[in-house]
Amino acid sequence: MAQTLGPVAALLLGVFFLVTGSGLQNTLLPLRGAFEGFSAINLGILGSSYYLGFVIGCLAVPHLVRRSGHIRAFAALTSGVVAAMMGHLIIIDPFVWFGLRAITGFCFAGLYLVIESWLNDRATNQTRGFVMSAYVMVDYAALTAGQMMITLYPVRGFELFALAAILFSIATLPVVMSNAGQPAPIETARIRPLRLFRAAPVAMVGCFVIGLTNGSLWSLGPIFGIGRGLTADGAATFMSAVVVAGAVAQWPVGFFSDRTDRRRILAGLMVGAMLAGLALGMFDFGLLGLCLLGLFYGALSLPAYSLAAAHAYDRTPASQAVETAAGLLLLYGIGSVVGPALASYGMQHYGPGSLFYFTAASHTLLLLFVVWRMCCRETPAGTVHAAVDEASAASAITGTVPQPEDDTAETPAAAPDRRAQMRRSSDADSFPTEQDGRSDGG
Repeated sequence: MAQTLGPVAALLLGVFFLVTGSGLQNTLLPLRGAFEGFSAINLGILGSSYYLGFVIGCLAVPHLVRRSGHIRAFAALTSGVVAAMMGHLIIIDPFVWFGLRAITGFCFAGLYLVIESWLNDRATNQTRGFVMSAYVMVDYAALTAGQMMITLYPVRGFELFALAAILFSIATLPVVMSNAGQPAPIETARIRPLRLFRAAPVAMVGCFVIGLTNGSLWSLGPIFGIGRGLTADGAATFMSAVVVAGAVAQWPVGFFSDRTDRRRILAGLMVGAMLAGLALGMFDFGLLGLCLLGLFYGALSLPAYSLAAAHAYDRTPASQAVETAAGLLLLYGIGSVVGPALASYGMQHYGPGSLFYFTAASHTLLLLFVVWRMCCRETPAGTVHAAVDEASAASAITGTVPQPEDDTAETPAAAPDRRAQMRRSSDADSFPTEQDGRSDGG
């Protein structure tokens, strides 16, 4: 374990502080906005503003990483997050907060792109599943810790804003002071979502729909809790229950998805998330009941992004990890711009339960698309994903197309036949080349 995580230990420590601050910020801002008299629609636009900046960041930050390198880009973007966080205290106005949230989203898009491409660069096919699962566990543990920090000080004070800024600042220290090498500079900064869609349509549509639901949850989940009669501390507890369940479920979901068609696991998660969302929308429980339903919802909905991303990485070459990460985050960000705006409109007119009616409808649409794609192109027996040794299976978050372990171990006569069989069986999973541009993905 130490040998596997050692090269990325400093980065994971930085991620912990960064995401802890983000968890605190994501819970604090809608609650403070509600106390300041912001309408539900304004709070929804506040969430959409973050993801609008996120989308712009997905397009622009690859050029920054290419020019400055991963470490400098990480430090610069974290500085922007700190400045924007403190700006919320200077002018408490919804339109000013929209702009500050857009800046924060821009910076976080770049930070996630740097982090995920860095981890993917340092992992191998034999260690990627473990490394990326550790990353997700750190991410969700930090989110939970950040959300629970809302109970330390009054929401109306300045202390929580300052605490979030301190956490963001500390996040840069282990990264910039580590002697571990950073990835080599990326050669290109292209983002070609249509090309990625041809390779893995389920992943692209999945990331968009998951953006609709997760963006709405992060932006409006605390407001849902307040609307159900919870205190600010109760709303933070509800959100923490969702995140903890998502963190715990990540490992078994990743384990099983490495051993079967990921689309089947994704479809099963969508069925459960739809039912859990309907229950949250329909039943007006107290804190305990909401937390229990939140556990089910988080366990079934939050692992979906990593599953969709892994499906995309299964079908793209390792040399284009940054491009793939940027394309997935772009679709996720676009969905997260639209989701909070639509969900907040429903909450404004039909009550807090509309948030989870919206997520249930979105999960249903994704379920139908996944089932349709599976009917159109079933996973062939003996595909690369199914045939490789378990140690070479793709990760729960990201991965590369595994290669045969040792062609030289076969006889000269058998090797060409085996390679031809591998090519035929993996046609549906291959990333389109520049020359042919085929649409073979699932």
